[in-house]
Amino acid sequence: MPAQQTAPPTHPFEIRHAINIAAPIEAVFDYVTNPKSWPEWLPSSHALECENRPMRFGDTFHEHWSTRTGPVDLAWLVIACDRPTLWIGMTYTSFMGPVVVHYTFEQVDGRTRFTRILRNPARPKPPTAEMVERMSAEAELGLGNIKRIVETR
Repeated sequence: MPAQQTAPPTHPFEIRHAINIAAPIEAVFDYVTNPKSWPEWLPSSHALECENRPMRFGDTFHEHWSTRTGPVDLAWLVIACDRPTLWIGMTYTSFMGPVVVHYTFEQVDGRTRFTRILRNPARPKPPTAEMVERMSAEAELGLGNIKRIVETR
């Protein structure tokens, strides 16, 4: 009987950020879930191949992303979409494993509370403190950009 192979250990990781935006929930949802907008607010996102519209459940799109070690091409799949409250997209990289972005939207005191959760459920290695700091700084910059852009439209 052959020896059973065990999968290498993984290191689940999650980081979340939220911001209140003075705009209707549908406007925030439609802007954030349209990947063509991502380069406007997310520094690592450079170009997207998709229709210029919010992505719906089952849609796929491609993103050209940059990292400190070079460019990465990502093939995304929208695995959940319930406009205007929930959107989840998933992709995969060899260096981070599966990547899941989970967006939630809720009305709070006349504003939209947008929460962005980045998950790596099976990272091959845990992120360093420096990586977490960079991811957090980029997320906070991105949410601030979304707020500024959507509130001035």
